[in-house]
Amino acid sequence: MAELIQEAELLQVRDYADFEPLYNDFKNRAYSEYRFELQPLDYEEFKSSVDKGLIKCIMLRENGKPSAFLVYTTCISEAIELNIIHNINIENRNRRVDVLLKKFIELTKNERKSRVVCYPMLGSQKELISEVAKFGFKFIGIAVLRFFFEGTNSKEILKYMPIGDIESCYTITSWDDKYFDDAVSVVREAFENSSDSLFDPRFKTRDGVKDILEKITQDVYAQFLPEATSVILCDGLPVGFCFANATGGKIANIPIVALSKNHQNKGLSKYMLKFTIDKMIEWEERGEKGLLEVNTCTETNNFQALKLYRHIGFKEDYNYPQAYLA
Repeated sequence: MAELIQEAELLQVRDYADFEPLYNDFKNRAYSEYRFELQPLDYEEFKSSVDKGLIKCIMLRENGKPSAFLVYTTCISEAIELNIIHNINIENRNRRVDVLLKKFIELTKNERKSRVVCYPMLGSQKELISEVAKFGFKFIGIAVLRFFFEGTNSKEILKYMPIGDIESCYTITSWDDKYFDDAVSVVREAFENSSDSLFDPRFKTRDGVKDILEKITQDVYAQFLPEATSVILCDGLPVGFCFANATGGKIANIPIVALSKNHQNKGLSKYMLKFTIDKMIEWEERGEKGLLEVNTCTETNNFQALKLYRHIGFKEDYNYPQAYLA
């Protein structure tokens, strides 16, 4: 049997023609195997993103033929975001992953001096845990939950949820840009010592949280939904936020729910979540926006949050390991 020669290098323009079938193999399996919620970039868009330096792709050749790749970016957050490791088939999979990760570690040596690597191991990528762990990655379990507007009893659960009256000092309203600085303070206070800060260190600093919220409210991550973003006020001062956005025009997402520490453990999150989802249900019943569902995520061992989401009508869909390398 001929010796297997493996070469891993950053994708170059000269490689585009050979790489296209491998990329399309990934694209065809993105939903079924990797649980992508949105259609991946088409190949022309992918090449354009590589050319602009928005993403970087390490391609593995075996005896001259492309067989696997790893995509990452350093442009979206303060973390190095490892997006996907794809193999064209299961044969030699672990060996391929090992070669790709060694090259990734080599290429990101300087960036990793000041940045954490985060890697959401969606779908079948969770089967790579043992290989990824060899490089020092640690893992947090993430549960994905969904609230469907049709086909389930989610709306009925929310409608008949015993919520009670909110304390008289509190009121709830929709987002206004004037709350931005307060939101930065509240989100930092709520998240700076959380596990989220392990794989997104922006939560540790005010400037980092400002960057996150700017990207949420300025449609960088997805379309911001200010009317559905709830703000809880205590005697007129903002103390809690439930942000909402929409991806692909159809799927709403709740990226952050945060309360100032002095107002936690009072059951206030359920009021913010209900306000946010009620607004989306109102749109859905009027035939506006075209939203099909709301999703969110939390740690698999955050039993309090899981209980809250179930109580409101969310249903757990799947979970995945969030890998990070400090």
